[in-house]
Amino acid sequence: MIRIAGINIPDNKRAVIGLTAVYGIGKSLSARILRELSISENVKVKDLTSAEEQKIREYIESKIKVEGELRREVTMNIKHHKDIGSWRGQRHSKHLPVRGQRTKTNSRTVRGNTRKTAGSGRRPSAEKT
Repeated sequence: MIRIAGINIPDNKRAVIGLTAVYGIGKSLSARILRELSISENVKVKDLTSAEEQKIREYIESKIKVEGELRREVTMNIKHHKDIGSWRGQRHSKHLPVRGQRTKTNSRTVRGNTRKTAGSGRRPSAEKT
């Protein structure tokens, strides 16, 4: 099992998909990394040689922001928007959708208005018959 940036990469997946388990690496970035290191995308993670594993690990750690560092940067960007009082910052503060989505309908999960499925609306009788 390969461990990159503190994350265990799943063994039974193709390398291009397995790398997406790391926060900050999507499918296209994963494909670009493997292309630059001249490793096949179709090889399974468990079939990678130790030299290939090491190349991937070193490349990611040296050239790409992932995991904690990236999360910290995103948090700082949001905090900056809140501090300067921008529209985006206000929306973040109120826990509303930030990117222009409608809120009359939808956005229940962001607003915290999740509705449970209702029953038939009929109350059970108080006494048994």
